[in-house]
Amino acid sequence: MEGTRPTIADVARAAGVSRTTVSHALNGVGKVDPRTRERVAQVAAELGYRPSLRAQRLRRGESRTIGLVSSMPVAVAGGPSRLGFFMEAAAAAAETALLHGFALVLVPPVEADPPLNTLDVDGVIVVEPGEADVTTNQLRARGLPIVALGRHPGVDVPHVDLHAAAVGRLLLDHLREQGAERIALMIGSGRRHSYVDVEQTYRDFTAERGIRPLVVTADESGGEDAGYKSCLEVLEQEPDVDAICAMVDAFAVGAVRALTDRGRRVPDDVLVATRYDGLRARTCDPPLTAVDLHLGDAAAQAVELLIAGLRSDTEKTEAAVPAPVLVPRRSSLR
Repeated sequence: MEGTRPTIADVARAAGVSRTTVSHALNGVGKVDPRTRERVAQVAAELGYRPSLRAQRLRRGESRTIGLVSSMPVAVAGGPSRLGFFMEAAAAAAETALLHGFALVLVPPVEADPPLNTLDVDGVIVVEPGEADVTTNQLRARGLPIVALGRHPGVDVPHVDLHAAAVGRLLLDHLREQGAERIALMIGSGRRHSYVDVEQTYRDFTAERGIRPLVVTADESGGEDAGYKSCLEVLEQEPDVDAICAMVDAFAVGAVRALTDRGRRVPDDVLVATRYDGLRARTCDPPLTAVDLHLGDAAAQAVELLIAGLRSDTEKTEAAVPAPVLVPRRSSLR
């Protein structure tokens, strides 16, 4: 009947073969005579028949979906209107996944642990996992293939390198070039690669110059307020601090607020720079010097790495993005 979607039974009837033969012919499986396969394909095209993708996935035991999971709390991963690090990665990952015929399922940062056991996906990208990351452990226990966006400091899983050490060196060299002599490093309390690698870079940086290191940690779940509190502690302990290098943009915004409340001008009295060049960095007053991490490229590379692993196309376990680029802004320019 006109307007009715043709079924596999319609194709089988018109081609004079069984439904099993139609299925095998259109899906490229089983032993089907080439002439029969061609006839079935022609009849299917004439009738406007399209195989059910859902049925194909069920037969193959795959969902054709991959997940993107944030292991960081919402206070630092989301940002204003949640348009932060996670969503920038999600946009690029979704586009790349779609080009490969996969859908992307987002597990955004939430206050409680996400229900990962109900997640029906073929594999997962975990955004910047920590050393003892609960999310990664749950997914590995299910036997799901995992790719880390940012090196995993705890277990050996395929990953995309975000060049954390190089990012730290860019920021520290810039602050030094702008005249900073007493630079405080502000990192999160967890052990993520972006903290571990940068802290080592910072300690090497200070040792090279004979400077006493000053590392302060902030609670990720506290977001901007945690950065505010940690900055006040720094000012009380080290009043001669003239620069703050914050590895989380939320911490940097909180630090600027604390400096302002204490009558310290940014950048005249204290320089401030952060790692991620996102909405927080651009809308802060003053705008924050940050780093272009090529996050879109990194997310796309993570999808490519995961899908290649699912297809067993490669044994590659690491991908890299272009070198990070400093984006100087008023918060650190004198």
